[in-house]
Amino acid sequence: MSVENRAKTPRLPPRWFIRLAWSVHRGLYRVFRGRVGLWRPRAHGWGTLRLTTTGRRTGQQRGVILGYVEDGPNLVSLAMNGWGEGEPAWWLNLRTHPDATVDLVDGRRLVRGRAATGDERSRLWARWREIDTNLDAYAALRSSETAVVVLEPRPGASDTLPGG
Repeated sequence: MSVENRAKTPRLPPRWFIRLAWSVHRGLYRVFRGRVGLWRPRAHGWGTLRLTTTGRRTGQQRGVILGYVEDGPNLVSLAMNGWGEGEPAWWLNLRTHPDATVDLVDGRRLVRGRAATGDERSRLWARWREIDTNLDAYAALRSSETAVVVLEPRPGASDTLPGG
């Protein structure tokens, strides 16, 4: 196989840089009290949200900023851990305590998290692939399948809450 036809392994920044970038993002969100750091998804791009879960071991509230796309009333993210090994802590927490809170640009929502499976997972993965054409190559860097996480509105919860 020629060099031109060989599939390229995607290059990721060093792990310390990925962690630093997300820490700075979280810091900006905190310093500006949520006025900076969140945005809605664009036509061919993802948005950011702040997910607050309950810690599986401590029971304390834990916040993280994630990329997401919309799927009707649902918000969809990938449990990718910066494309590193292992599951991200927020996903482990959500699997133990599925009820969570999401802060978006336009307010706060009560959600319940779950993993997409079957045809739904395939459809949502394809949606993310439209945004990032290297998605499959990045996912191949991990030894386990990357969960597609669906954040559904909690039954009986209003669409948005004040204080977001």
